[in-house]
Amino acid sequence: MDKVFISGLSIQTTIGFYQWEKEIKQTLVFDLELGWYIKPAAENDELDKTLDYAGISIEIERFANENPVDLLETLAHRTAEHLMHKYGIEWLRMKLHKPHAVHNAQSVGVEIERTMASIT
Repeated sequence: MDKVFISGLSIQTTIGFYQWEKEIKQTLVFDLELGWYIKPAAENDELDKTLDYAGISIEIERFANENPVDLLETLAHRTAEHLMHKYGIEWLRMKLHKPHAVHNAQSVGVEIERTMASIT
């Protein structure tokens, strides 16, 4: 399987369980691997047959800001389902970081892997 990746996508959104967290924007960082067969795009150098990673990057930030949640786990799961349905992605691995959320840790977060079969 071919993969398209987005690494270090930094967004600002509202996330967190505590009331003070619901009143501020925090930085989240996404690393994604997306299963996508690139041969149709590569054969004739056709942009319209690629997986639009720029569009996906924008969509992640839009989705996170329009669907606030408390938990990273919830955001990762819902974002994965949304992207897979919207873009027809068959397989996805996502690592979601919340930098400096824990004293003395560079980052905390979750890593998930989904297939289309696992979310339908």
